[in-house]
Amino acid sequence: MTTTSAAIDAEIDRILAAHAGREGPLLPILHDIQAALGYVPEGAIPAIAEALNISRAEVHGVISFYHDFHTAPATRPVIKLCRAESCQARGVEALAAGLVDETRVSIETVYCLGLCSVGPNAMIGETLHARLDTAKLSALVEQVA
Repeated sequence: MTTTSAAIDAEIDRILAAHAGREGPLLPILHDIQAALGYVPEGAIPAIAEALNISRAEVHGVISFYHDFHTAPATRPVIKLCRAESCQARGVEALAAGLVDETRVSIETVYCLGLCSVGPNAMIGETLHARLDTAKLSALVEQVA
């Protein structure tokens, strides 16, 4: 494996071993690697492909298809902002417009965080934030930046 450190290699090996023999494990493996490392290292692709007896192209195709998978560590904290119809109806576009020049965090658009009745919503890490307004969103940016 050609990742950046022995610790990363060991974590990937642990995750692959945990899914050995499981049916259809590619997405769970990628999610587990993303959760553990914050990204899926490019160097992990050959090990995943070999463990699952699929091509590297298949692994890469899945990683590149789903927007939640990243092949490099995040350089800034990430705020996932819901821009689905319900949050749009509750004013998320005005909130998003206020973040256009924000450079301390990365804003990722997602479509539905499952809190439609209490939008606009955002997610930071695994934590959901509901009923956002300009002040609450600004406080979140300050908190994570």
